[in-house]
Amino acid sequence: MSNIVSSDPVADMLTRVRNAMHVGKNEVSLPHSKVKQAVAEVLKANKFVDDVKASGEGKEKTLTITINGPMQATRITQIKMISTPGRRMYVGTSEIPTVMHGRGMVIVSTSKGMMTGDEAKKARLGGELICRVY
Repeated sequence: MSNIVSSDPVADMLTRVRNAMHVGKNEVSLPHSKVKQAVAEVLKANKFVDDVKASGEGKEKTLTITINGPMQATRITQIKMISTPGRRMYVGTSEIPTVMHGRGMVIVSTSKGMMTGDEAKKARLGGELICRVY
């Protein structure tokens, strides 16, 4: 693993997942953070990835995301950041977008934690749009 510190760790995580999918790997390991784990857990809960595990302690803690099982096709067609460090995208409940006519989802960072756009609409919460997946 490299020791390069990314200015946007979630974007770095999504890029690593995207790159692993393109080269046919079914697992990716990266430095752990609570935000990355929360985004990965939302992906797992919505069946876009198979498993998310945190291991190690302190600075050595890593997050391992199992994208799909061996000999399985990936369930992610596209995964893309919406907010960037230079341009944060905040929305109210009524402005949360639908992705691919409901076949995809957006992940929203709300005051109650990370959740899908649909969950945020039901809870009547707005927040920062993190990424969209389908």
